[in-house]
Amino acid sequence: MRLVAAAAGFFLLAVVLWDSFETIVLPRRVTRYFRLTRAFYRYTWFLWSAIVRRVKRARRRETLLSYFGPLSLLTLFAVWTLGVIASFGLFHWAADSALILNGSKRGFWTDLYLSGTTFFTLGMGDVTPRSSLARLITVVESGTGFGLIAIVIAYLPVMYGAFSQREVNISLMDARAGSPPTAAELLRRHAHPEQRQALTEHLSRWEVWSAELMESHLSYPVLCFFRSQHSNQSWLAALTTVLDASAFLMIYAEDKLAWQAQLTFAIARHTVVDLSQVIYSPPLPLDEDRLPEAALANLWESLSETGMPLRADTAQRRLGELRSMYEPYLNGLSKRFLLPLPPWMLVHEGFDNWQRSAWKQSVTLLERFQVRDDSEHEEQR
Repeated sequence: MRLVAAAAGFFLLAVVLWDSFETIVLPRRVTRYFRLTRAFYRYTWFLWSAIVRRVKRARRRETLLSYFGPLSLLTLFAVWTLGVIASFGLFHWAADSALILNGSKRGFWTDLYLSGTTFFTLGMGDVTPRSSLARLITVVESGTGFGLIAIVIAYLPVMYGAFSQREVNISLMDARAGSPPTAAELLRRHAHPEQRQALTEHLSRWEVWSAELMESHLSYPVLCFFRSQHSNQSWLAALTTVLDASAFLMIYAEDKLAWQAQLTFAIARHTVVDLSQVIYSPPLPLDEDRLPEAALANLWESLSETGMPLRADTAQRRLGELRSMYEPYLNGLSKRFLLPLPPWMLVHEGFDNWQRSAWKQSVTLLERFQVRDDSEHEEQR
């Protein structure tokens, strides 16, 4: 029985330490089917999302969903800690509980108590190891606990730094593509001749952002559960907007803009597919077409009227082929994380997030200036 306990403790310790190594230290994706962290997030997210879906108010539901990422991270650390404490408690019990007791009864719970005080380096002194083997187990656990806590403390700033960098770029998209961001609004706001260079540069920056998103979220998939400050913004909505706009420009734009759109589309689509693979989120067909033929014709016509040079080519089929390369993966991620996909274009124009406040929602002076500036461009043409 003692040998079985020792084997169980060794197995539990190996699982916890290897899982924490893959989660925190290893800078690459891990696609192995069984992992403690993957099983933890699969079941906790299933339970949490099932409860939150019953909340009727959208704002409260989104708030509760935003709690999951940070809370799950702290809970995962607690699971690792309990696993290490339990494994060394089994080691002490397998070593015949060779302890010096001061008012305590010999048994597994006392071994577990010693393991807990050793892991957190409390040094209470009421239970101490007696044999050489028990002292060795205590020293090894003390070093293991110190190392694990140090790695976890160093892990948090890195992860939150990646989250902050992701959100900066999402916030910058607010004035460029609307709230929620849409491909049609992104293209419309950069349709004037002097703004097309800015659109090219913008797509170049989002090419880099997509690569950074892939690197950080493949290494730390828990970041996928961290939600943006505004309910109408998310990393998935931003990625969808970039892919939609790039696909459209690849088909209808010309020269340098189409080339940059192709580069951005390639890395953004790579990001979506790799994330789906690592998170085990299979592609799912869309419930309805996000860009019907009539809507595409209206989009092409409205952009042409603003002065954007577009090819007079109704390449509905070619655009559909590009969309089929990423939309099912986006839909799978949307269902997985309860993040809605933005439309290609908004049915009703609204206010951007920067134009809103908790007390007042109205047209700002800057918006009036933009409207007047648009009118001047119309007169010049």
